[in-house]
Amino acid sequence: MLDTHAHLDFPEFDADRDAVFLRMREAGIDNLIIPGVSPAHWHKQLALAQQYHAYYALGIHPWFCPEDLNLGMSALTALVNEHLLCPQLVAVGECGLDKRYRASWPQQLALFEAQLELAQAVDLPVIVHCVQAHGAVLACLKTYSLAKGGVIHGFSGGPELAWSYIQRGFKLGIGGLIMDPHAKKLHQTVSEIPLEHLLLETDSPGMTPKNVFEKRNEPANAAFFIQQIAHLQKKSCVLISEQLQLNASQLFEL
Repeated sequence: MLDTHAHLDFPEFDADRDAVFLRMREAGIDNLIIPGVSPAHWHKQLALAQQYHAYYALGIHPWFCPEDLNLGMSALTALVNEHLLCPQLVAVGECGLDKRYRASWPQQLALFEAQLELAQAVDLPVIVHCVQAHGAVLACLKTYSLAKGGVIHGFSGGPELAWSYIQRGFKLGIGGLIMDPHAKKLHQTVSEIPLEHLLLETDSPGMTPKNVFEKRNEPANAAFFIQQIAHLQKKSCVLISEQLQLNASQLFEL
């Protein structure tokens, strides 16, 4: 199995990263994708992806909008092109929109559109962060149609919103929120949407599932998410694991 979204380069893992990878593999999670978030993080991210033979994406998260968008995008474009032939580079992202940070909204929008244009140019899927901004994200995806599609990371919405993204060629990233008994819309989506449209992710070290006592989330917890998806879909964990792995392999061309 593959955890399609884990920030294992973040400092929360500096003290015990080897042990985290060991627990991950013992739990049946063979590998992961480390998303990019900002120019300041890329060097460490790439070094760790090389060290642990992990996959990675390159992008600029909306929380890290650079003051000079042109300079930031020039650096990202150059780095993506430098690594384009590396089989470990699988997507552009994490990029997107977050309306909780309204002061940077114009910059977020310009940055997101520029990264969608980059993904178009290099023919890679995108990993999309979206919080309280689905209308704007869908409008951008309509403008910048991507042949390879991508994933809506940390999806939490209902079936109608899910289908809006699926119709644009996107899969839905299912993470720790699936363990929350109050996440009724997400539970309905996972129950009703065909399994081929879902991906497994943790967003480690964030989005810690409700029934895990550690404050820090980690990739090994993805095994619990598989069990909950299997329960909601009324299918076996083996079938869920096999299909989610196939979905990831197809989207990211692994």
